Amino acid sequence: MEEEIKTNEGQSDVIIRMDNVSKVYAGNFPALENIDLEIRDGEFVSIVGQSGSGKSTLLKLIYAEEAATMGEVYFNGLLLNDLSKSRLPYHRRDIGTIFQDVKLLPKKTTYENVSYALEVAGVPNEEISENVPQILDLVGLGEKAQKYPHQLSGGEQQKVAIARALVHTPMVIVADEPTGNLDPASSMEILDLLLRINKLGTPIILATHNKEIVDKANKRVLVLDKGKIVADYPKGRYKTS
Repeated sequence: MEEEIKTNEGQSDVIIRMDNVSKVYAGNFPALENIDLEIRDGEFVSIVGQSGSGKSTLLKLIYAEEAATMGEVYFNGLLLNDLSKSRLPYHRRDIGTIFQDVKLLPKKTTYENVSYALEVAGVPNEEISENVPQILDLVGLGEKAQKYPHQLSGGEQQKVAIARALVHTPMVIVADEPTGNLDPASSMEILDLLLRINKLGTPIILATHNKEIVDKANKRVLVLDKGKIVADYPKGRYKTS
């Protein structure tokens, strides 16, 4: 609908914007309160805070799994508050989502797990056969295209999930605790991969408890506490104690 599309003159590089956003769950439980936020194209933003601080809820508002109770959420100029069900799949194709639980299909190979995301979107086979190997090479799994999830390490499984998120060429990658189940070495590999993807131009929004990850990323950091943004550190200014 026309009224859902709004442009922000002079702010064309703002890809995500939240204006006075609050989210209240059933039982009058406030998850987010009065969030004002802009994330620009090409940024890498780490979101930190204790469990229950609102990190996952903030991400869910971006990929429209949840809707704001109050305020307005914009993605690339599109007002998400009243996004219709018919438009929702198209919005989500613009966002690559990565979770702690990789949710791979156990009976499909690495190649098939990634290609399946394109198949359900109706992408032609010729395009799939061209794009999937390129994405697998990018994440370092070109030689494991025919391996099944149980034949891969935890870090490799997460790389498959990242490849699946990338294969639609999303405008943004949203990662919710992607290293939560991984050992320190694998966690750093995943961070290095996300930083490389970001360097190629894709914005990354990373919610994490991992202090080492945040320190090594050395990017912009948002600190959430009890549903509020209590600090917003520019690149290079945030260090954990």
